[in-house]
Amino acid sequence: MPKKVLVCDDEPYILESVGHVVREEGYDVLTTDNGEEALRLARLESPDVIILDISMPQKDGNAVCRELKSSAATRGVYIIVLTARGQEGDMRESYQCGADEYMTKPFSPRSLRKRIHELLD
Repeated sequence: MPKKVLVCDDEPYILESVGHVVREEGYDVLTTDNGEEALRLARLESPDVIILDISMPQKDGNAVCRELKSSAATRGVYIIVLTARGQEGDMRESYQCGADEYMTKPFSPRSLRKRIHELLD
């Protein structure tokens, strides 16, 4: 059964490009453009990795991360925050919410591909 990656971002271009990178490597991809749907999909589909933007409608990525990491059912999912916010304080806040990794946009598809393989293979 292929590993699943949930990509959560409110920018259609990012959803498409990150989804393409992950799909190209043979993993199943789920996408959503808002935080509430990200929570629903994470609970329903049990992805192996979540790539999560901070700035999203309905619920921001840090709130999503905090909720997922506080639940026994989703605590173990690996969360990569992928955001345009590159300030030290933004990074610190995401880590405090439970993020496992923090990457900034623009991202390198090659680096993302490599990291996904390290996590899922």
